[in-house]
Amino acid sequence: MAQEPGGLPLPSVAVVGGTGKLGAALARRLARAGIAVAIGSRDADRARNAAAHLAADIGRAVDSGSNAAVAARADMVILAVPYDCHLQILGEIRAVVAGKIVLDTSVPLVPPRVARVQLPPEGCAAVAAQLFLGPTTTVVSAFHNVAAHKLAADGPVDCDVLVFGDHKQDRETVVRLATACGLCALHGGGLANSAAAEALTSVLIFLNQTYSIDGAGIRITGRLDAEPRA
Repeated sequence: MAQEPGGLPLPSVAVVGGTGKLGAALARRLARAGIAVAIGSRDADRARNAAAHLAADIGRAVDSGSNAAVAARADMVILAVPYDCHLQILGEIRAVVAGKIVLDTSVPLVPPRVARVQLPPEGCAAVAAQLFLGPTTTVVSAFHNVAAHKLAADGPVDCDVLVFGDHKQDRETVVRLATACGLCALHGGGLANSAAAEALTSVLIFLNQTYSIDGAGIRITGRLDAEPRA
């Protein structure tokens, strides 16, 4: 495992859907932070090409393979796929993610009305993922409200990342990863609270369209204690 500046270990990460816009942006951020990253795709050749380009850019090796292969090798998995194949891709990796954190970035956007909130019957995509994967896998969710093109840039991102999960220590792992990538990440509470961030994505899309904003985000105001209490 890599280590953050304070000396705590950081997990190796497989980005399932790592050739898409959000997945590629997250893989780049993680790799530049010195975290061991593997890029996964349904097309292993496409993943290999993406990893080769990223490795050439950052000057060190980046692993790649099919979604299931990279998920099996990593300590933690980031799911960054379109909502219309959400459960399908979870099915591809379900057998290899027991005992691991799956960080789900999915947002239930249903074309053509993506600026309208349309949450699934389970309440949110993250809860649906947890129910599908079962109790041996821990789902945490984050990165719903950060524009992929802003994550792909190497500079600071002027918005906060809300992290949801039913166990504080698992949320903290994701917070530390995001912090290592130069982002401000905050505990947002239990996994069911992911519904708020998932729904807010449609609101942000509406704001982008209405006011010609280049990737609206959110920022939490007020004084924050150094250590979250729950």
